[in-house]
Amino acid sequence: MTTQMRGNTAMNARHAFYVVAGIAALLLTWPFAFDWIGDGGNILNPVEFFGDGIEPGGTAAFLSIDMLIAWTVFIVWVLTDTARIGLGRKWGVVFVLLSYIGVSMAFPFYLVARERFLSRVPSGRPDAKTPEDPASRVGRG
Repeated sequence: MTTQMRGNTAMNARHAFYVVAGIAALLLTWPFAFDWIGDGGNILNPVEFFGDGIEPGGTAAFLSIDMLIAWTVFIVWVLTDTARIGLGRKWGVVFVLLSYIGVSMAFPFYLVARERFLSRVPSGRPDAKTPEDPASRVGRG
């Protein structure tokens, strides 16, 4: 088996794990979201959403604050990363919108999309220039 085939197998296994984790996150979290929405919560209002999570204090507050910070970092990273690697800002916006369904679902799906995009780009990065071989400069002034 060639190194590339092993690399593709490892990447596919990792992507399968990401997808399964994202689907599991969706299935494990959304029953609680439906209960909260049924009680009058508005999933499109992050202030209300995180406020309801922080209000009881304790573990709920800890997890809500932790998730709010992680979500904020995810949004900034995805928007800048999609532009930087050449995937395009529109895809950044798509993954930010998916994060409203759940960061624990959107993040693994973003990792899959990002890695698959980068694997199609010859250098791994569309904006990367092929480094000049230092030996080719010998004798040049």
